[in-house]
Amino acid sequence: MHRLLRLLRHPVVIGVLVIGLIGAGFGLYWFQPWKLWMDETVQEDLPSAVATPEAQDASPRPAGPRTLATGELISHEHSTSGTVRILEGADGSRVLRLEDLDTSNGPDLHVWLTDAPVKPGEDGWHVFDDGAYEDLGELKGNKGDQNYRLPDDADLNRFTSVTIWCDRFDVSFGAAELART
Repeated sequence: MHRLLRLLRHPVVIGVLVIGLIGAGFGLYWFQPWKLWMDETVQEDLPSAVATPEAQDASPRPAGPRTLATGELISHEHSTSGTVRILEGADGSRVLRLEDLDTSNGPDLHVWLTDAPVKPGEDGWHVFDDGAYEDLGELKGNKGDQNYRLPDDADLNRFTSVTIWCDRFDVSFGAAELART
């Protein structure tokens, strides 16, 4: 016991312990491993926009949101499933909707509208930051139904896919190719 206490007082051992504690703290901050066991479920209603007076004077639009594009999420770095729909409201506003989303939680997850092709497996993990993308914001939850407003100038002919992107590690958790309807 006396030898152990003497060893723990040695400056090199103290330095190694301090560096180890700092490294462990940094690792916990960076990787946030507790998120792998914590689910955040979001259940947002289907968006419904009220027609503006200008839209009422124009050609009639359907009462509910109109589906412009759809896609099914595939897994990349983490098991991911659900449906993606891009909806247009009566007022012309557009929303990207994730339905029945089920993926892992993680640090710094975002929803991106991109121009990258969706590739299965590891080939698709890192392609989405190679081209153009529109960051629609932080993922609200790793499970459930959620809505993300699209910018008015987002060109759906250019942006053909959606990814759940981990900005911290530059990797796709899952993605969907969008098919125009």
